[in-house]
Amino acid sequence: MSWLSGSQGVVLTAYHPSGKDRAAAESHGQAGEDAAASRRCGQYTMNQELTKVKEKPPFDRSSSQDSVDELTMEDYWNELDNIKKSNENRQDQEVVVVKEPDEGELEEEWLKEAGLSNLFGESAEDPQESMVFLSTLTRTQAAAVQKRVETVSQTLRKKNKQHHIPDVRDIFSQQTQSKEKAPDGTESQSVRTNENKYQGKDDQASSLVVGEKELMPLVPEEAPASETDINLEVSFAEQAVNQKESSRDGTQKSNNALSPSFRLPKDKTGTTRIGDLAPQDMKKICYLALIELTALYDVLGVELKQQKAVKIKTRDSGLFCVPLTVLLEQDQRKVPGTRIPLIFQKLISRIEEGGLETEGLLRIPGAAIRIKNLCQELEAKFYEGTFNWESVKQHDAASLLKLFVRELPQPLLSVEYLKAFQAVQNLPTKKQQLQALNLLILVLPDANRDTLKALLEFLQRVIDNKEKNKMTVMNVAMVMAPNLFMCHPMGVKSSEQQEFAMAAGTANTMHLLIKYQKLLWTIPKFLVNQVRKQNTENLKKDKKTVKKLLKKMAYDREKYEKQDRITNDADVPQGVIRVQAPHLSKVSMAIQLTEELKASDVLARFLSQESGIAQTLKKGEVFLYEIGGNIGERCLDDDTYMKDLYQLNPNAEWVIKSKPS
Repeated sequence: MSWLSGSQGVVLTAYHPSGKDRAAAESHGQAGEDAAASRRCGQYTMNQELTKVKEKPPFDRSSSQDSVDELTMEDYWNELDNIKKSNENRQDQEVVVVKEPDEGELEEEWLKEAGLSNLFGESAEDPQESMVFLSTLTRTQAAAVQKRVETVSQTLRKKNKQHHIPDVRDIFSQQTQSKEKAPDGTESQSVRTNENKYQGKDDQASSLVVGEKELMPLVPEEAPASETDINLEVSFAEQAVNQKESSRDGTQKSNNALSPSFRLPKDKTGTTRIGDLAPQDMKKICYLALIELTALYDVLGVELKQQKAVKIKTRDSGLFCVPLTVLLEQDQRKVPGTRIPLIFQKLISRIEEGGLETEGLLRIPGAAIRIKNLCQELEAKFYEGTFNWESVKQHDAASLLKLFVRELPQPLLSVEYLKAFQAVQNLPTKKQQLQALNLLILVLPDANRDTLKALLEFLQRVIDNKEKNKMTVMNVAMVMAPNLFMCHPMGVKSSEQQEFAMAAGTANTMHLLIKYQKLLWTIPKFLVNQVRKQNTENLKKDKKTVKKLLKKMAYDREKYEKQDRITNDADVPQGVIRVQAPHLSKVSMAIQLTEELKASDVLARFLSQESGIAQTLKKGEVFLYEIGGNIGERCLDDDTYMKDLYQLNPNAEWVIKSKPS
């Protein structure tokens, strides 16, 4: 039976657990009343307070909602029920106080997060570095920055601050005087042309309506869907503008087919993943990702408000209710280089030891009292190495894993960006939702991003066994969404209709995080190109500085320029690169570039000549790196075409080495 929340709500299908699941839940001390009599669809608010829900008349299914009507939200509400019971047995939860920033504070904080703090305040006298940065922005990115600078300027004037207040017209004069350039140097018209090839393949799928807003339907993964490349070469916000303009002109064709499945496009210069870039370039990527995310939300008319934890009462040791950074500091004293909390890794390991074929894994809860006792025992014995893991039942380990995630003092998706993750559901298309998630992953702190990745990879392994454990990607998304999205209410109370929308929306977002994690952990090419452009501009600026300095010191300028030319002209013939491998027996090799030569071919040539201990090196232990020129350092994927990359960065050095841990 289907139910509808409000006059236009999320379609929810009543579902009765199998006898096997019900028996398992009862045996773990977690069975509620009879499911048919006590189903509480939408019974919890964001801060988990009980509300009464009146019975709604059955919804008359339309043909556009076939796939949605067959889905169930039952696992979601069951999980909220289990969380509430678990909370009743835990008295030591920590407090996070979150406030909305005052007028102007939000934008000021945003500019700091975007690396543009020297556009205002005491350091505003010399914003040269920011000027180089701004010169590489797209029109939509520049508009997003300009909007925030204007707000900060107005606020500072109101408060009569005694420091430099920038004139927005001065900061962005270069942007308005010159033609808009894409990161590769082409004009904006070519950006539009490039985007046109992706139009007509968009994902205007049938959707649910909640109030005035549409939600993307949860389509079963078994449903047939077309596959299309997601465009990573053009700014996402620029794509959104072009799509809007095409829709107004009537050139964007309406497509009511099933939402397509997106895939990573093939890129001849190589796909760049998180972890492939040097820290200094990754920092620039994070700045650009925040600006791009804000620009995308601005274009689509979705509010992006960062929040901040202003008062946090947290523990400074232990396992549960401990900040990720504190946990990792503890763990790194035990195991240097640890990037994911040891307790988190061990819980996943324990679940996998029990076999991922177990029916209802993650859905069936452990007994609340037993979970509480296990928490106390783990706190006392985990770091001493005396805890008996053999005594932990598989469903208990799964409950402990979910407990760990939801009891982090600050959410795994971070205080600053939790609302932005929740707002993903309000974006019009699946493509734009994926684009926003991609950018949000990039702006997460390293500890949060690494732990989230470990969680999603584990969830995918559970789903890989769905034939036996009956946990499809949709089931897992329903169970995990409340743990990731709904356990930090931030003091917000919501209406019944908002609650239904949030439930369906966050479950859908969880589904996208699991299914598209490979795509989401990819750094879009247009951001990498913007970093290349920044580095090139900074190199030009540095060279000018050096030349001025040498001239002042009465050095022979001609001699310097001659030396500079010699350095730039490589000691190898045209069309040949010299690859260095300082840790291998063959330390250097000149390699002729051909149209088909890939990074994997270069590695294979070196490894085929290894002998002795080095011969045991396997593919995946060493990588080919692009170093210098217009990039700090970049690890190349196997399918990178070397000639294409050489043309993009002719001054780079090529080095084979292992990846830092």
